[in-house]
Amino acid sequence: MMYSKILVALDRSSQGRKVFELACELAQVLKAELKLLHVLSPEASENPSSFAPYTLSYDPELFAEFQQEWENFKKECLNLLEVWTKEAQEKGIKAEFAQRYGNPGSVICQQAQEWGAELIVMGRRGHSTLGEIFLGSVSSYVIHRCHCAVHLVQS
Repeated sequence: MMYSKILVALDRSSQGRKVFELACELAQVLKAELKLLHVLSPEASENPSSFAPYTLSYDPELFAEFQQEWENFKKECLNLLEVWTKEAQEKGIKAEFAQRYGNPGSVICQQAQEWGAELIVMGRRGHSTLGEIFLGSVSSYVIHRCHCAVHLVQS
């Protein structure tokens, strides 16, 4: 099967870079276009809210500091998407990007459906089966609920 539209689910980890590079290679070989996607999620370990103290609602100063960290985080993620999109375009790949907020698995599936993606390229952290049962897994969610093919890049 030939894929003409590839959705690439990315984060700021070193694995995110591997996912991006593999997606670019696939896009070049298949002459496909890319949509780079980052999901802002309260559950993500890279998110500043995962480090936020429980007292935020009681301390306006801490809350303001957290809000600034969150805005900086969103901008850093957008900047990375812009850099990677430009890098893909310089390789002759038609590419665009989006940043959305929500549950990563459901947002990835929704974006793939709305954009008409035929393939999703994303990372997999490598939790054990037992770990996936207790922790959940974005990649597992996407594999079982998305309408299109999914290519996982193991960390």
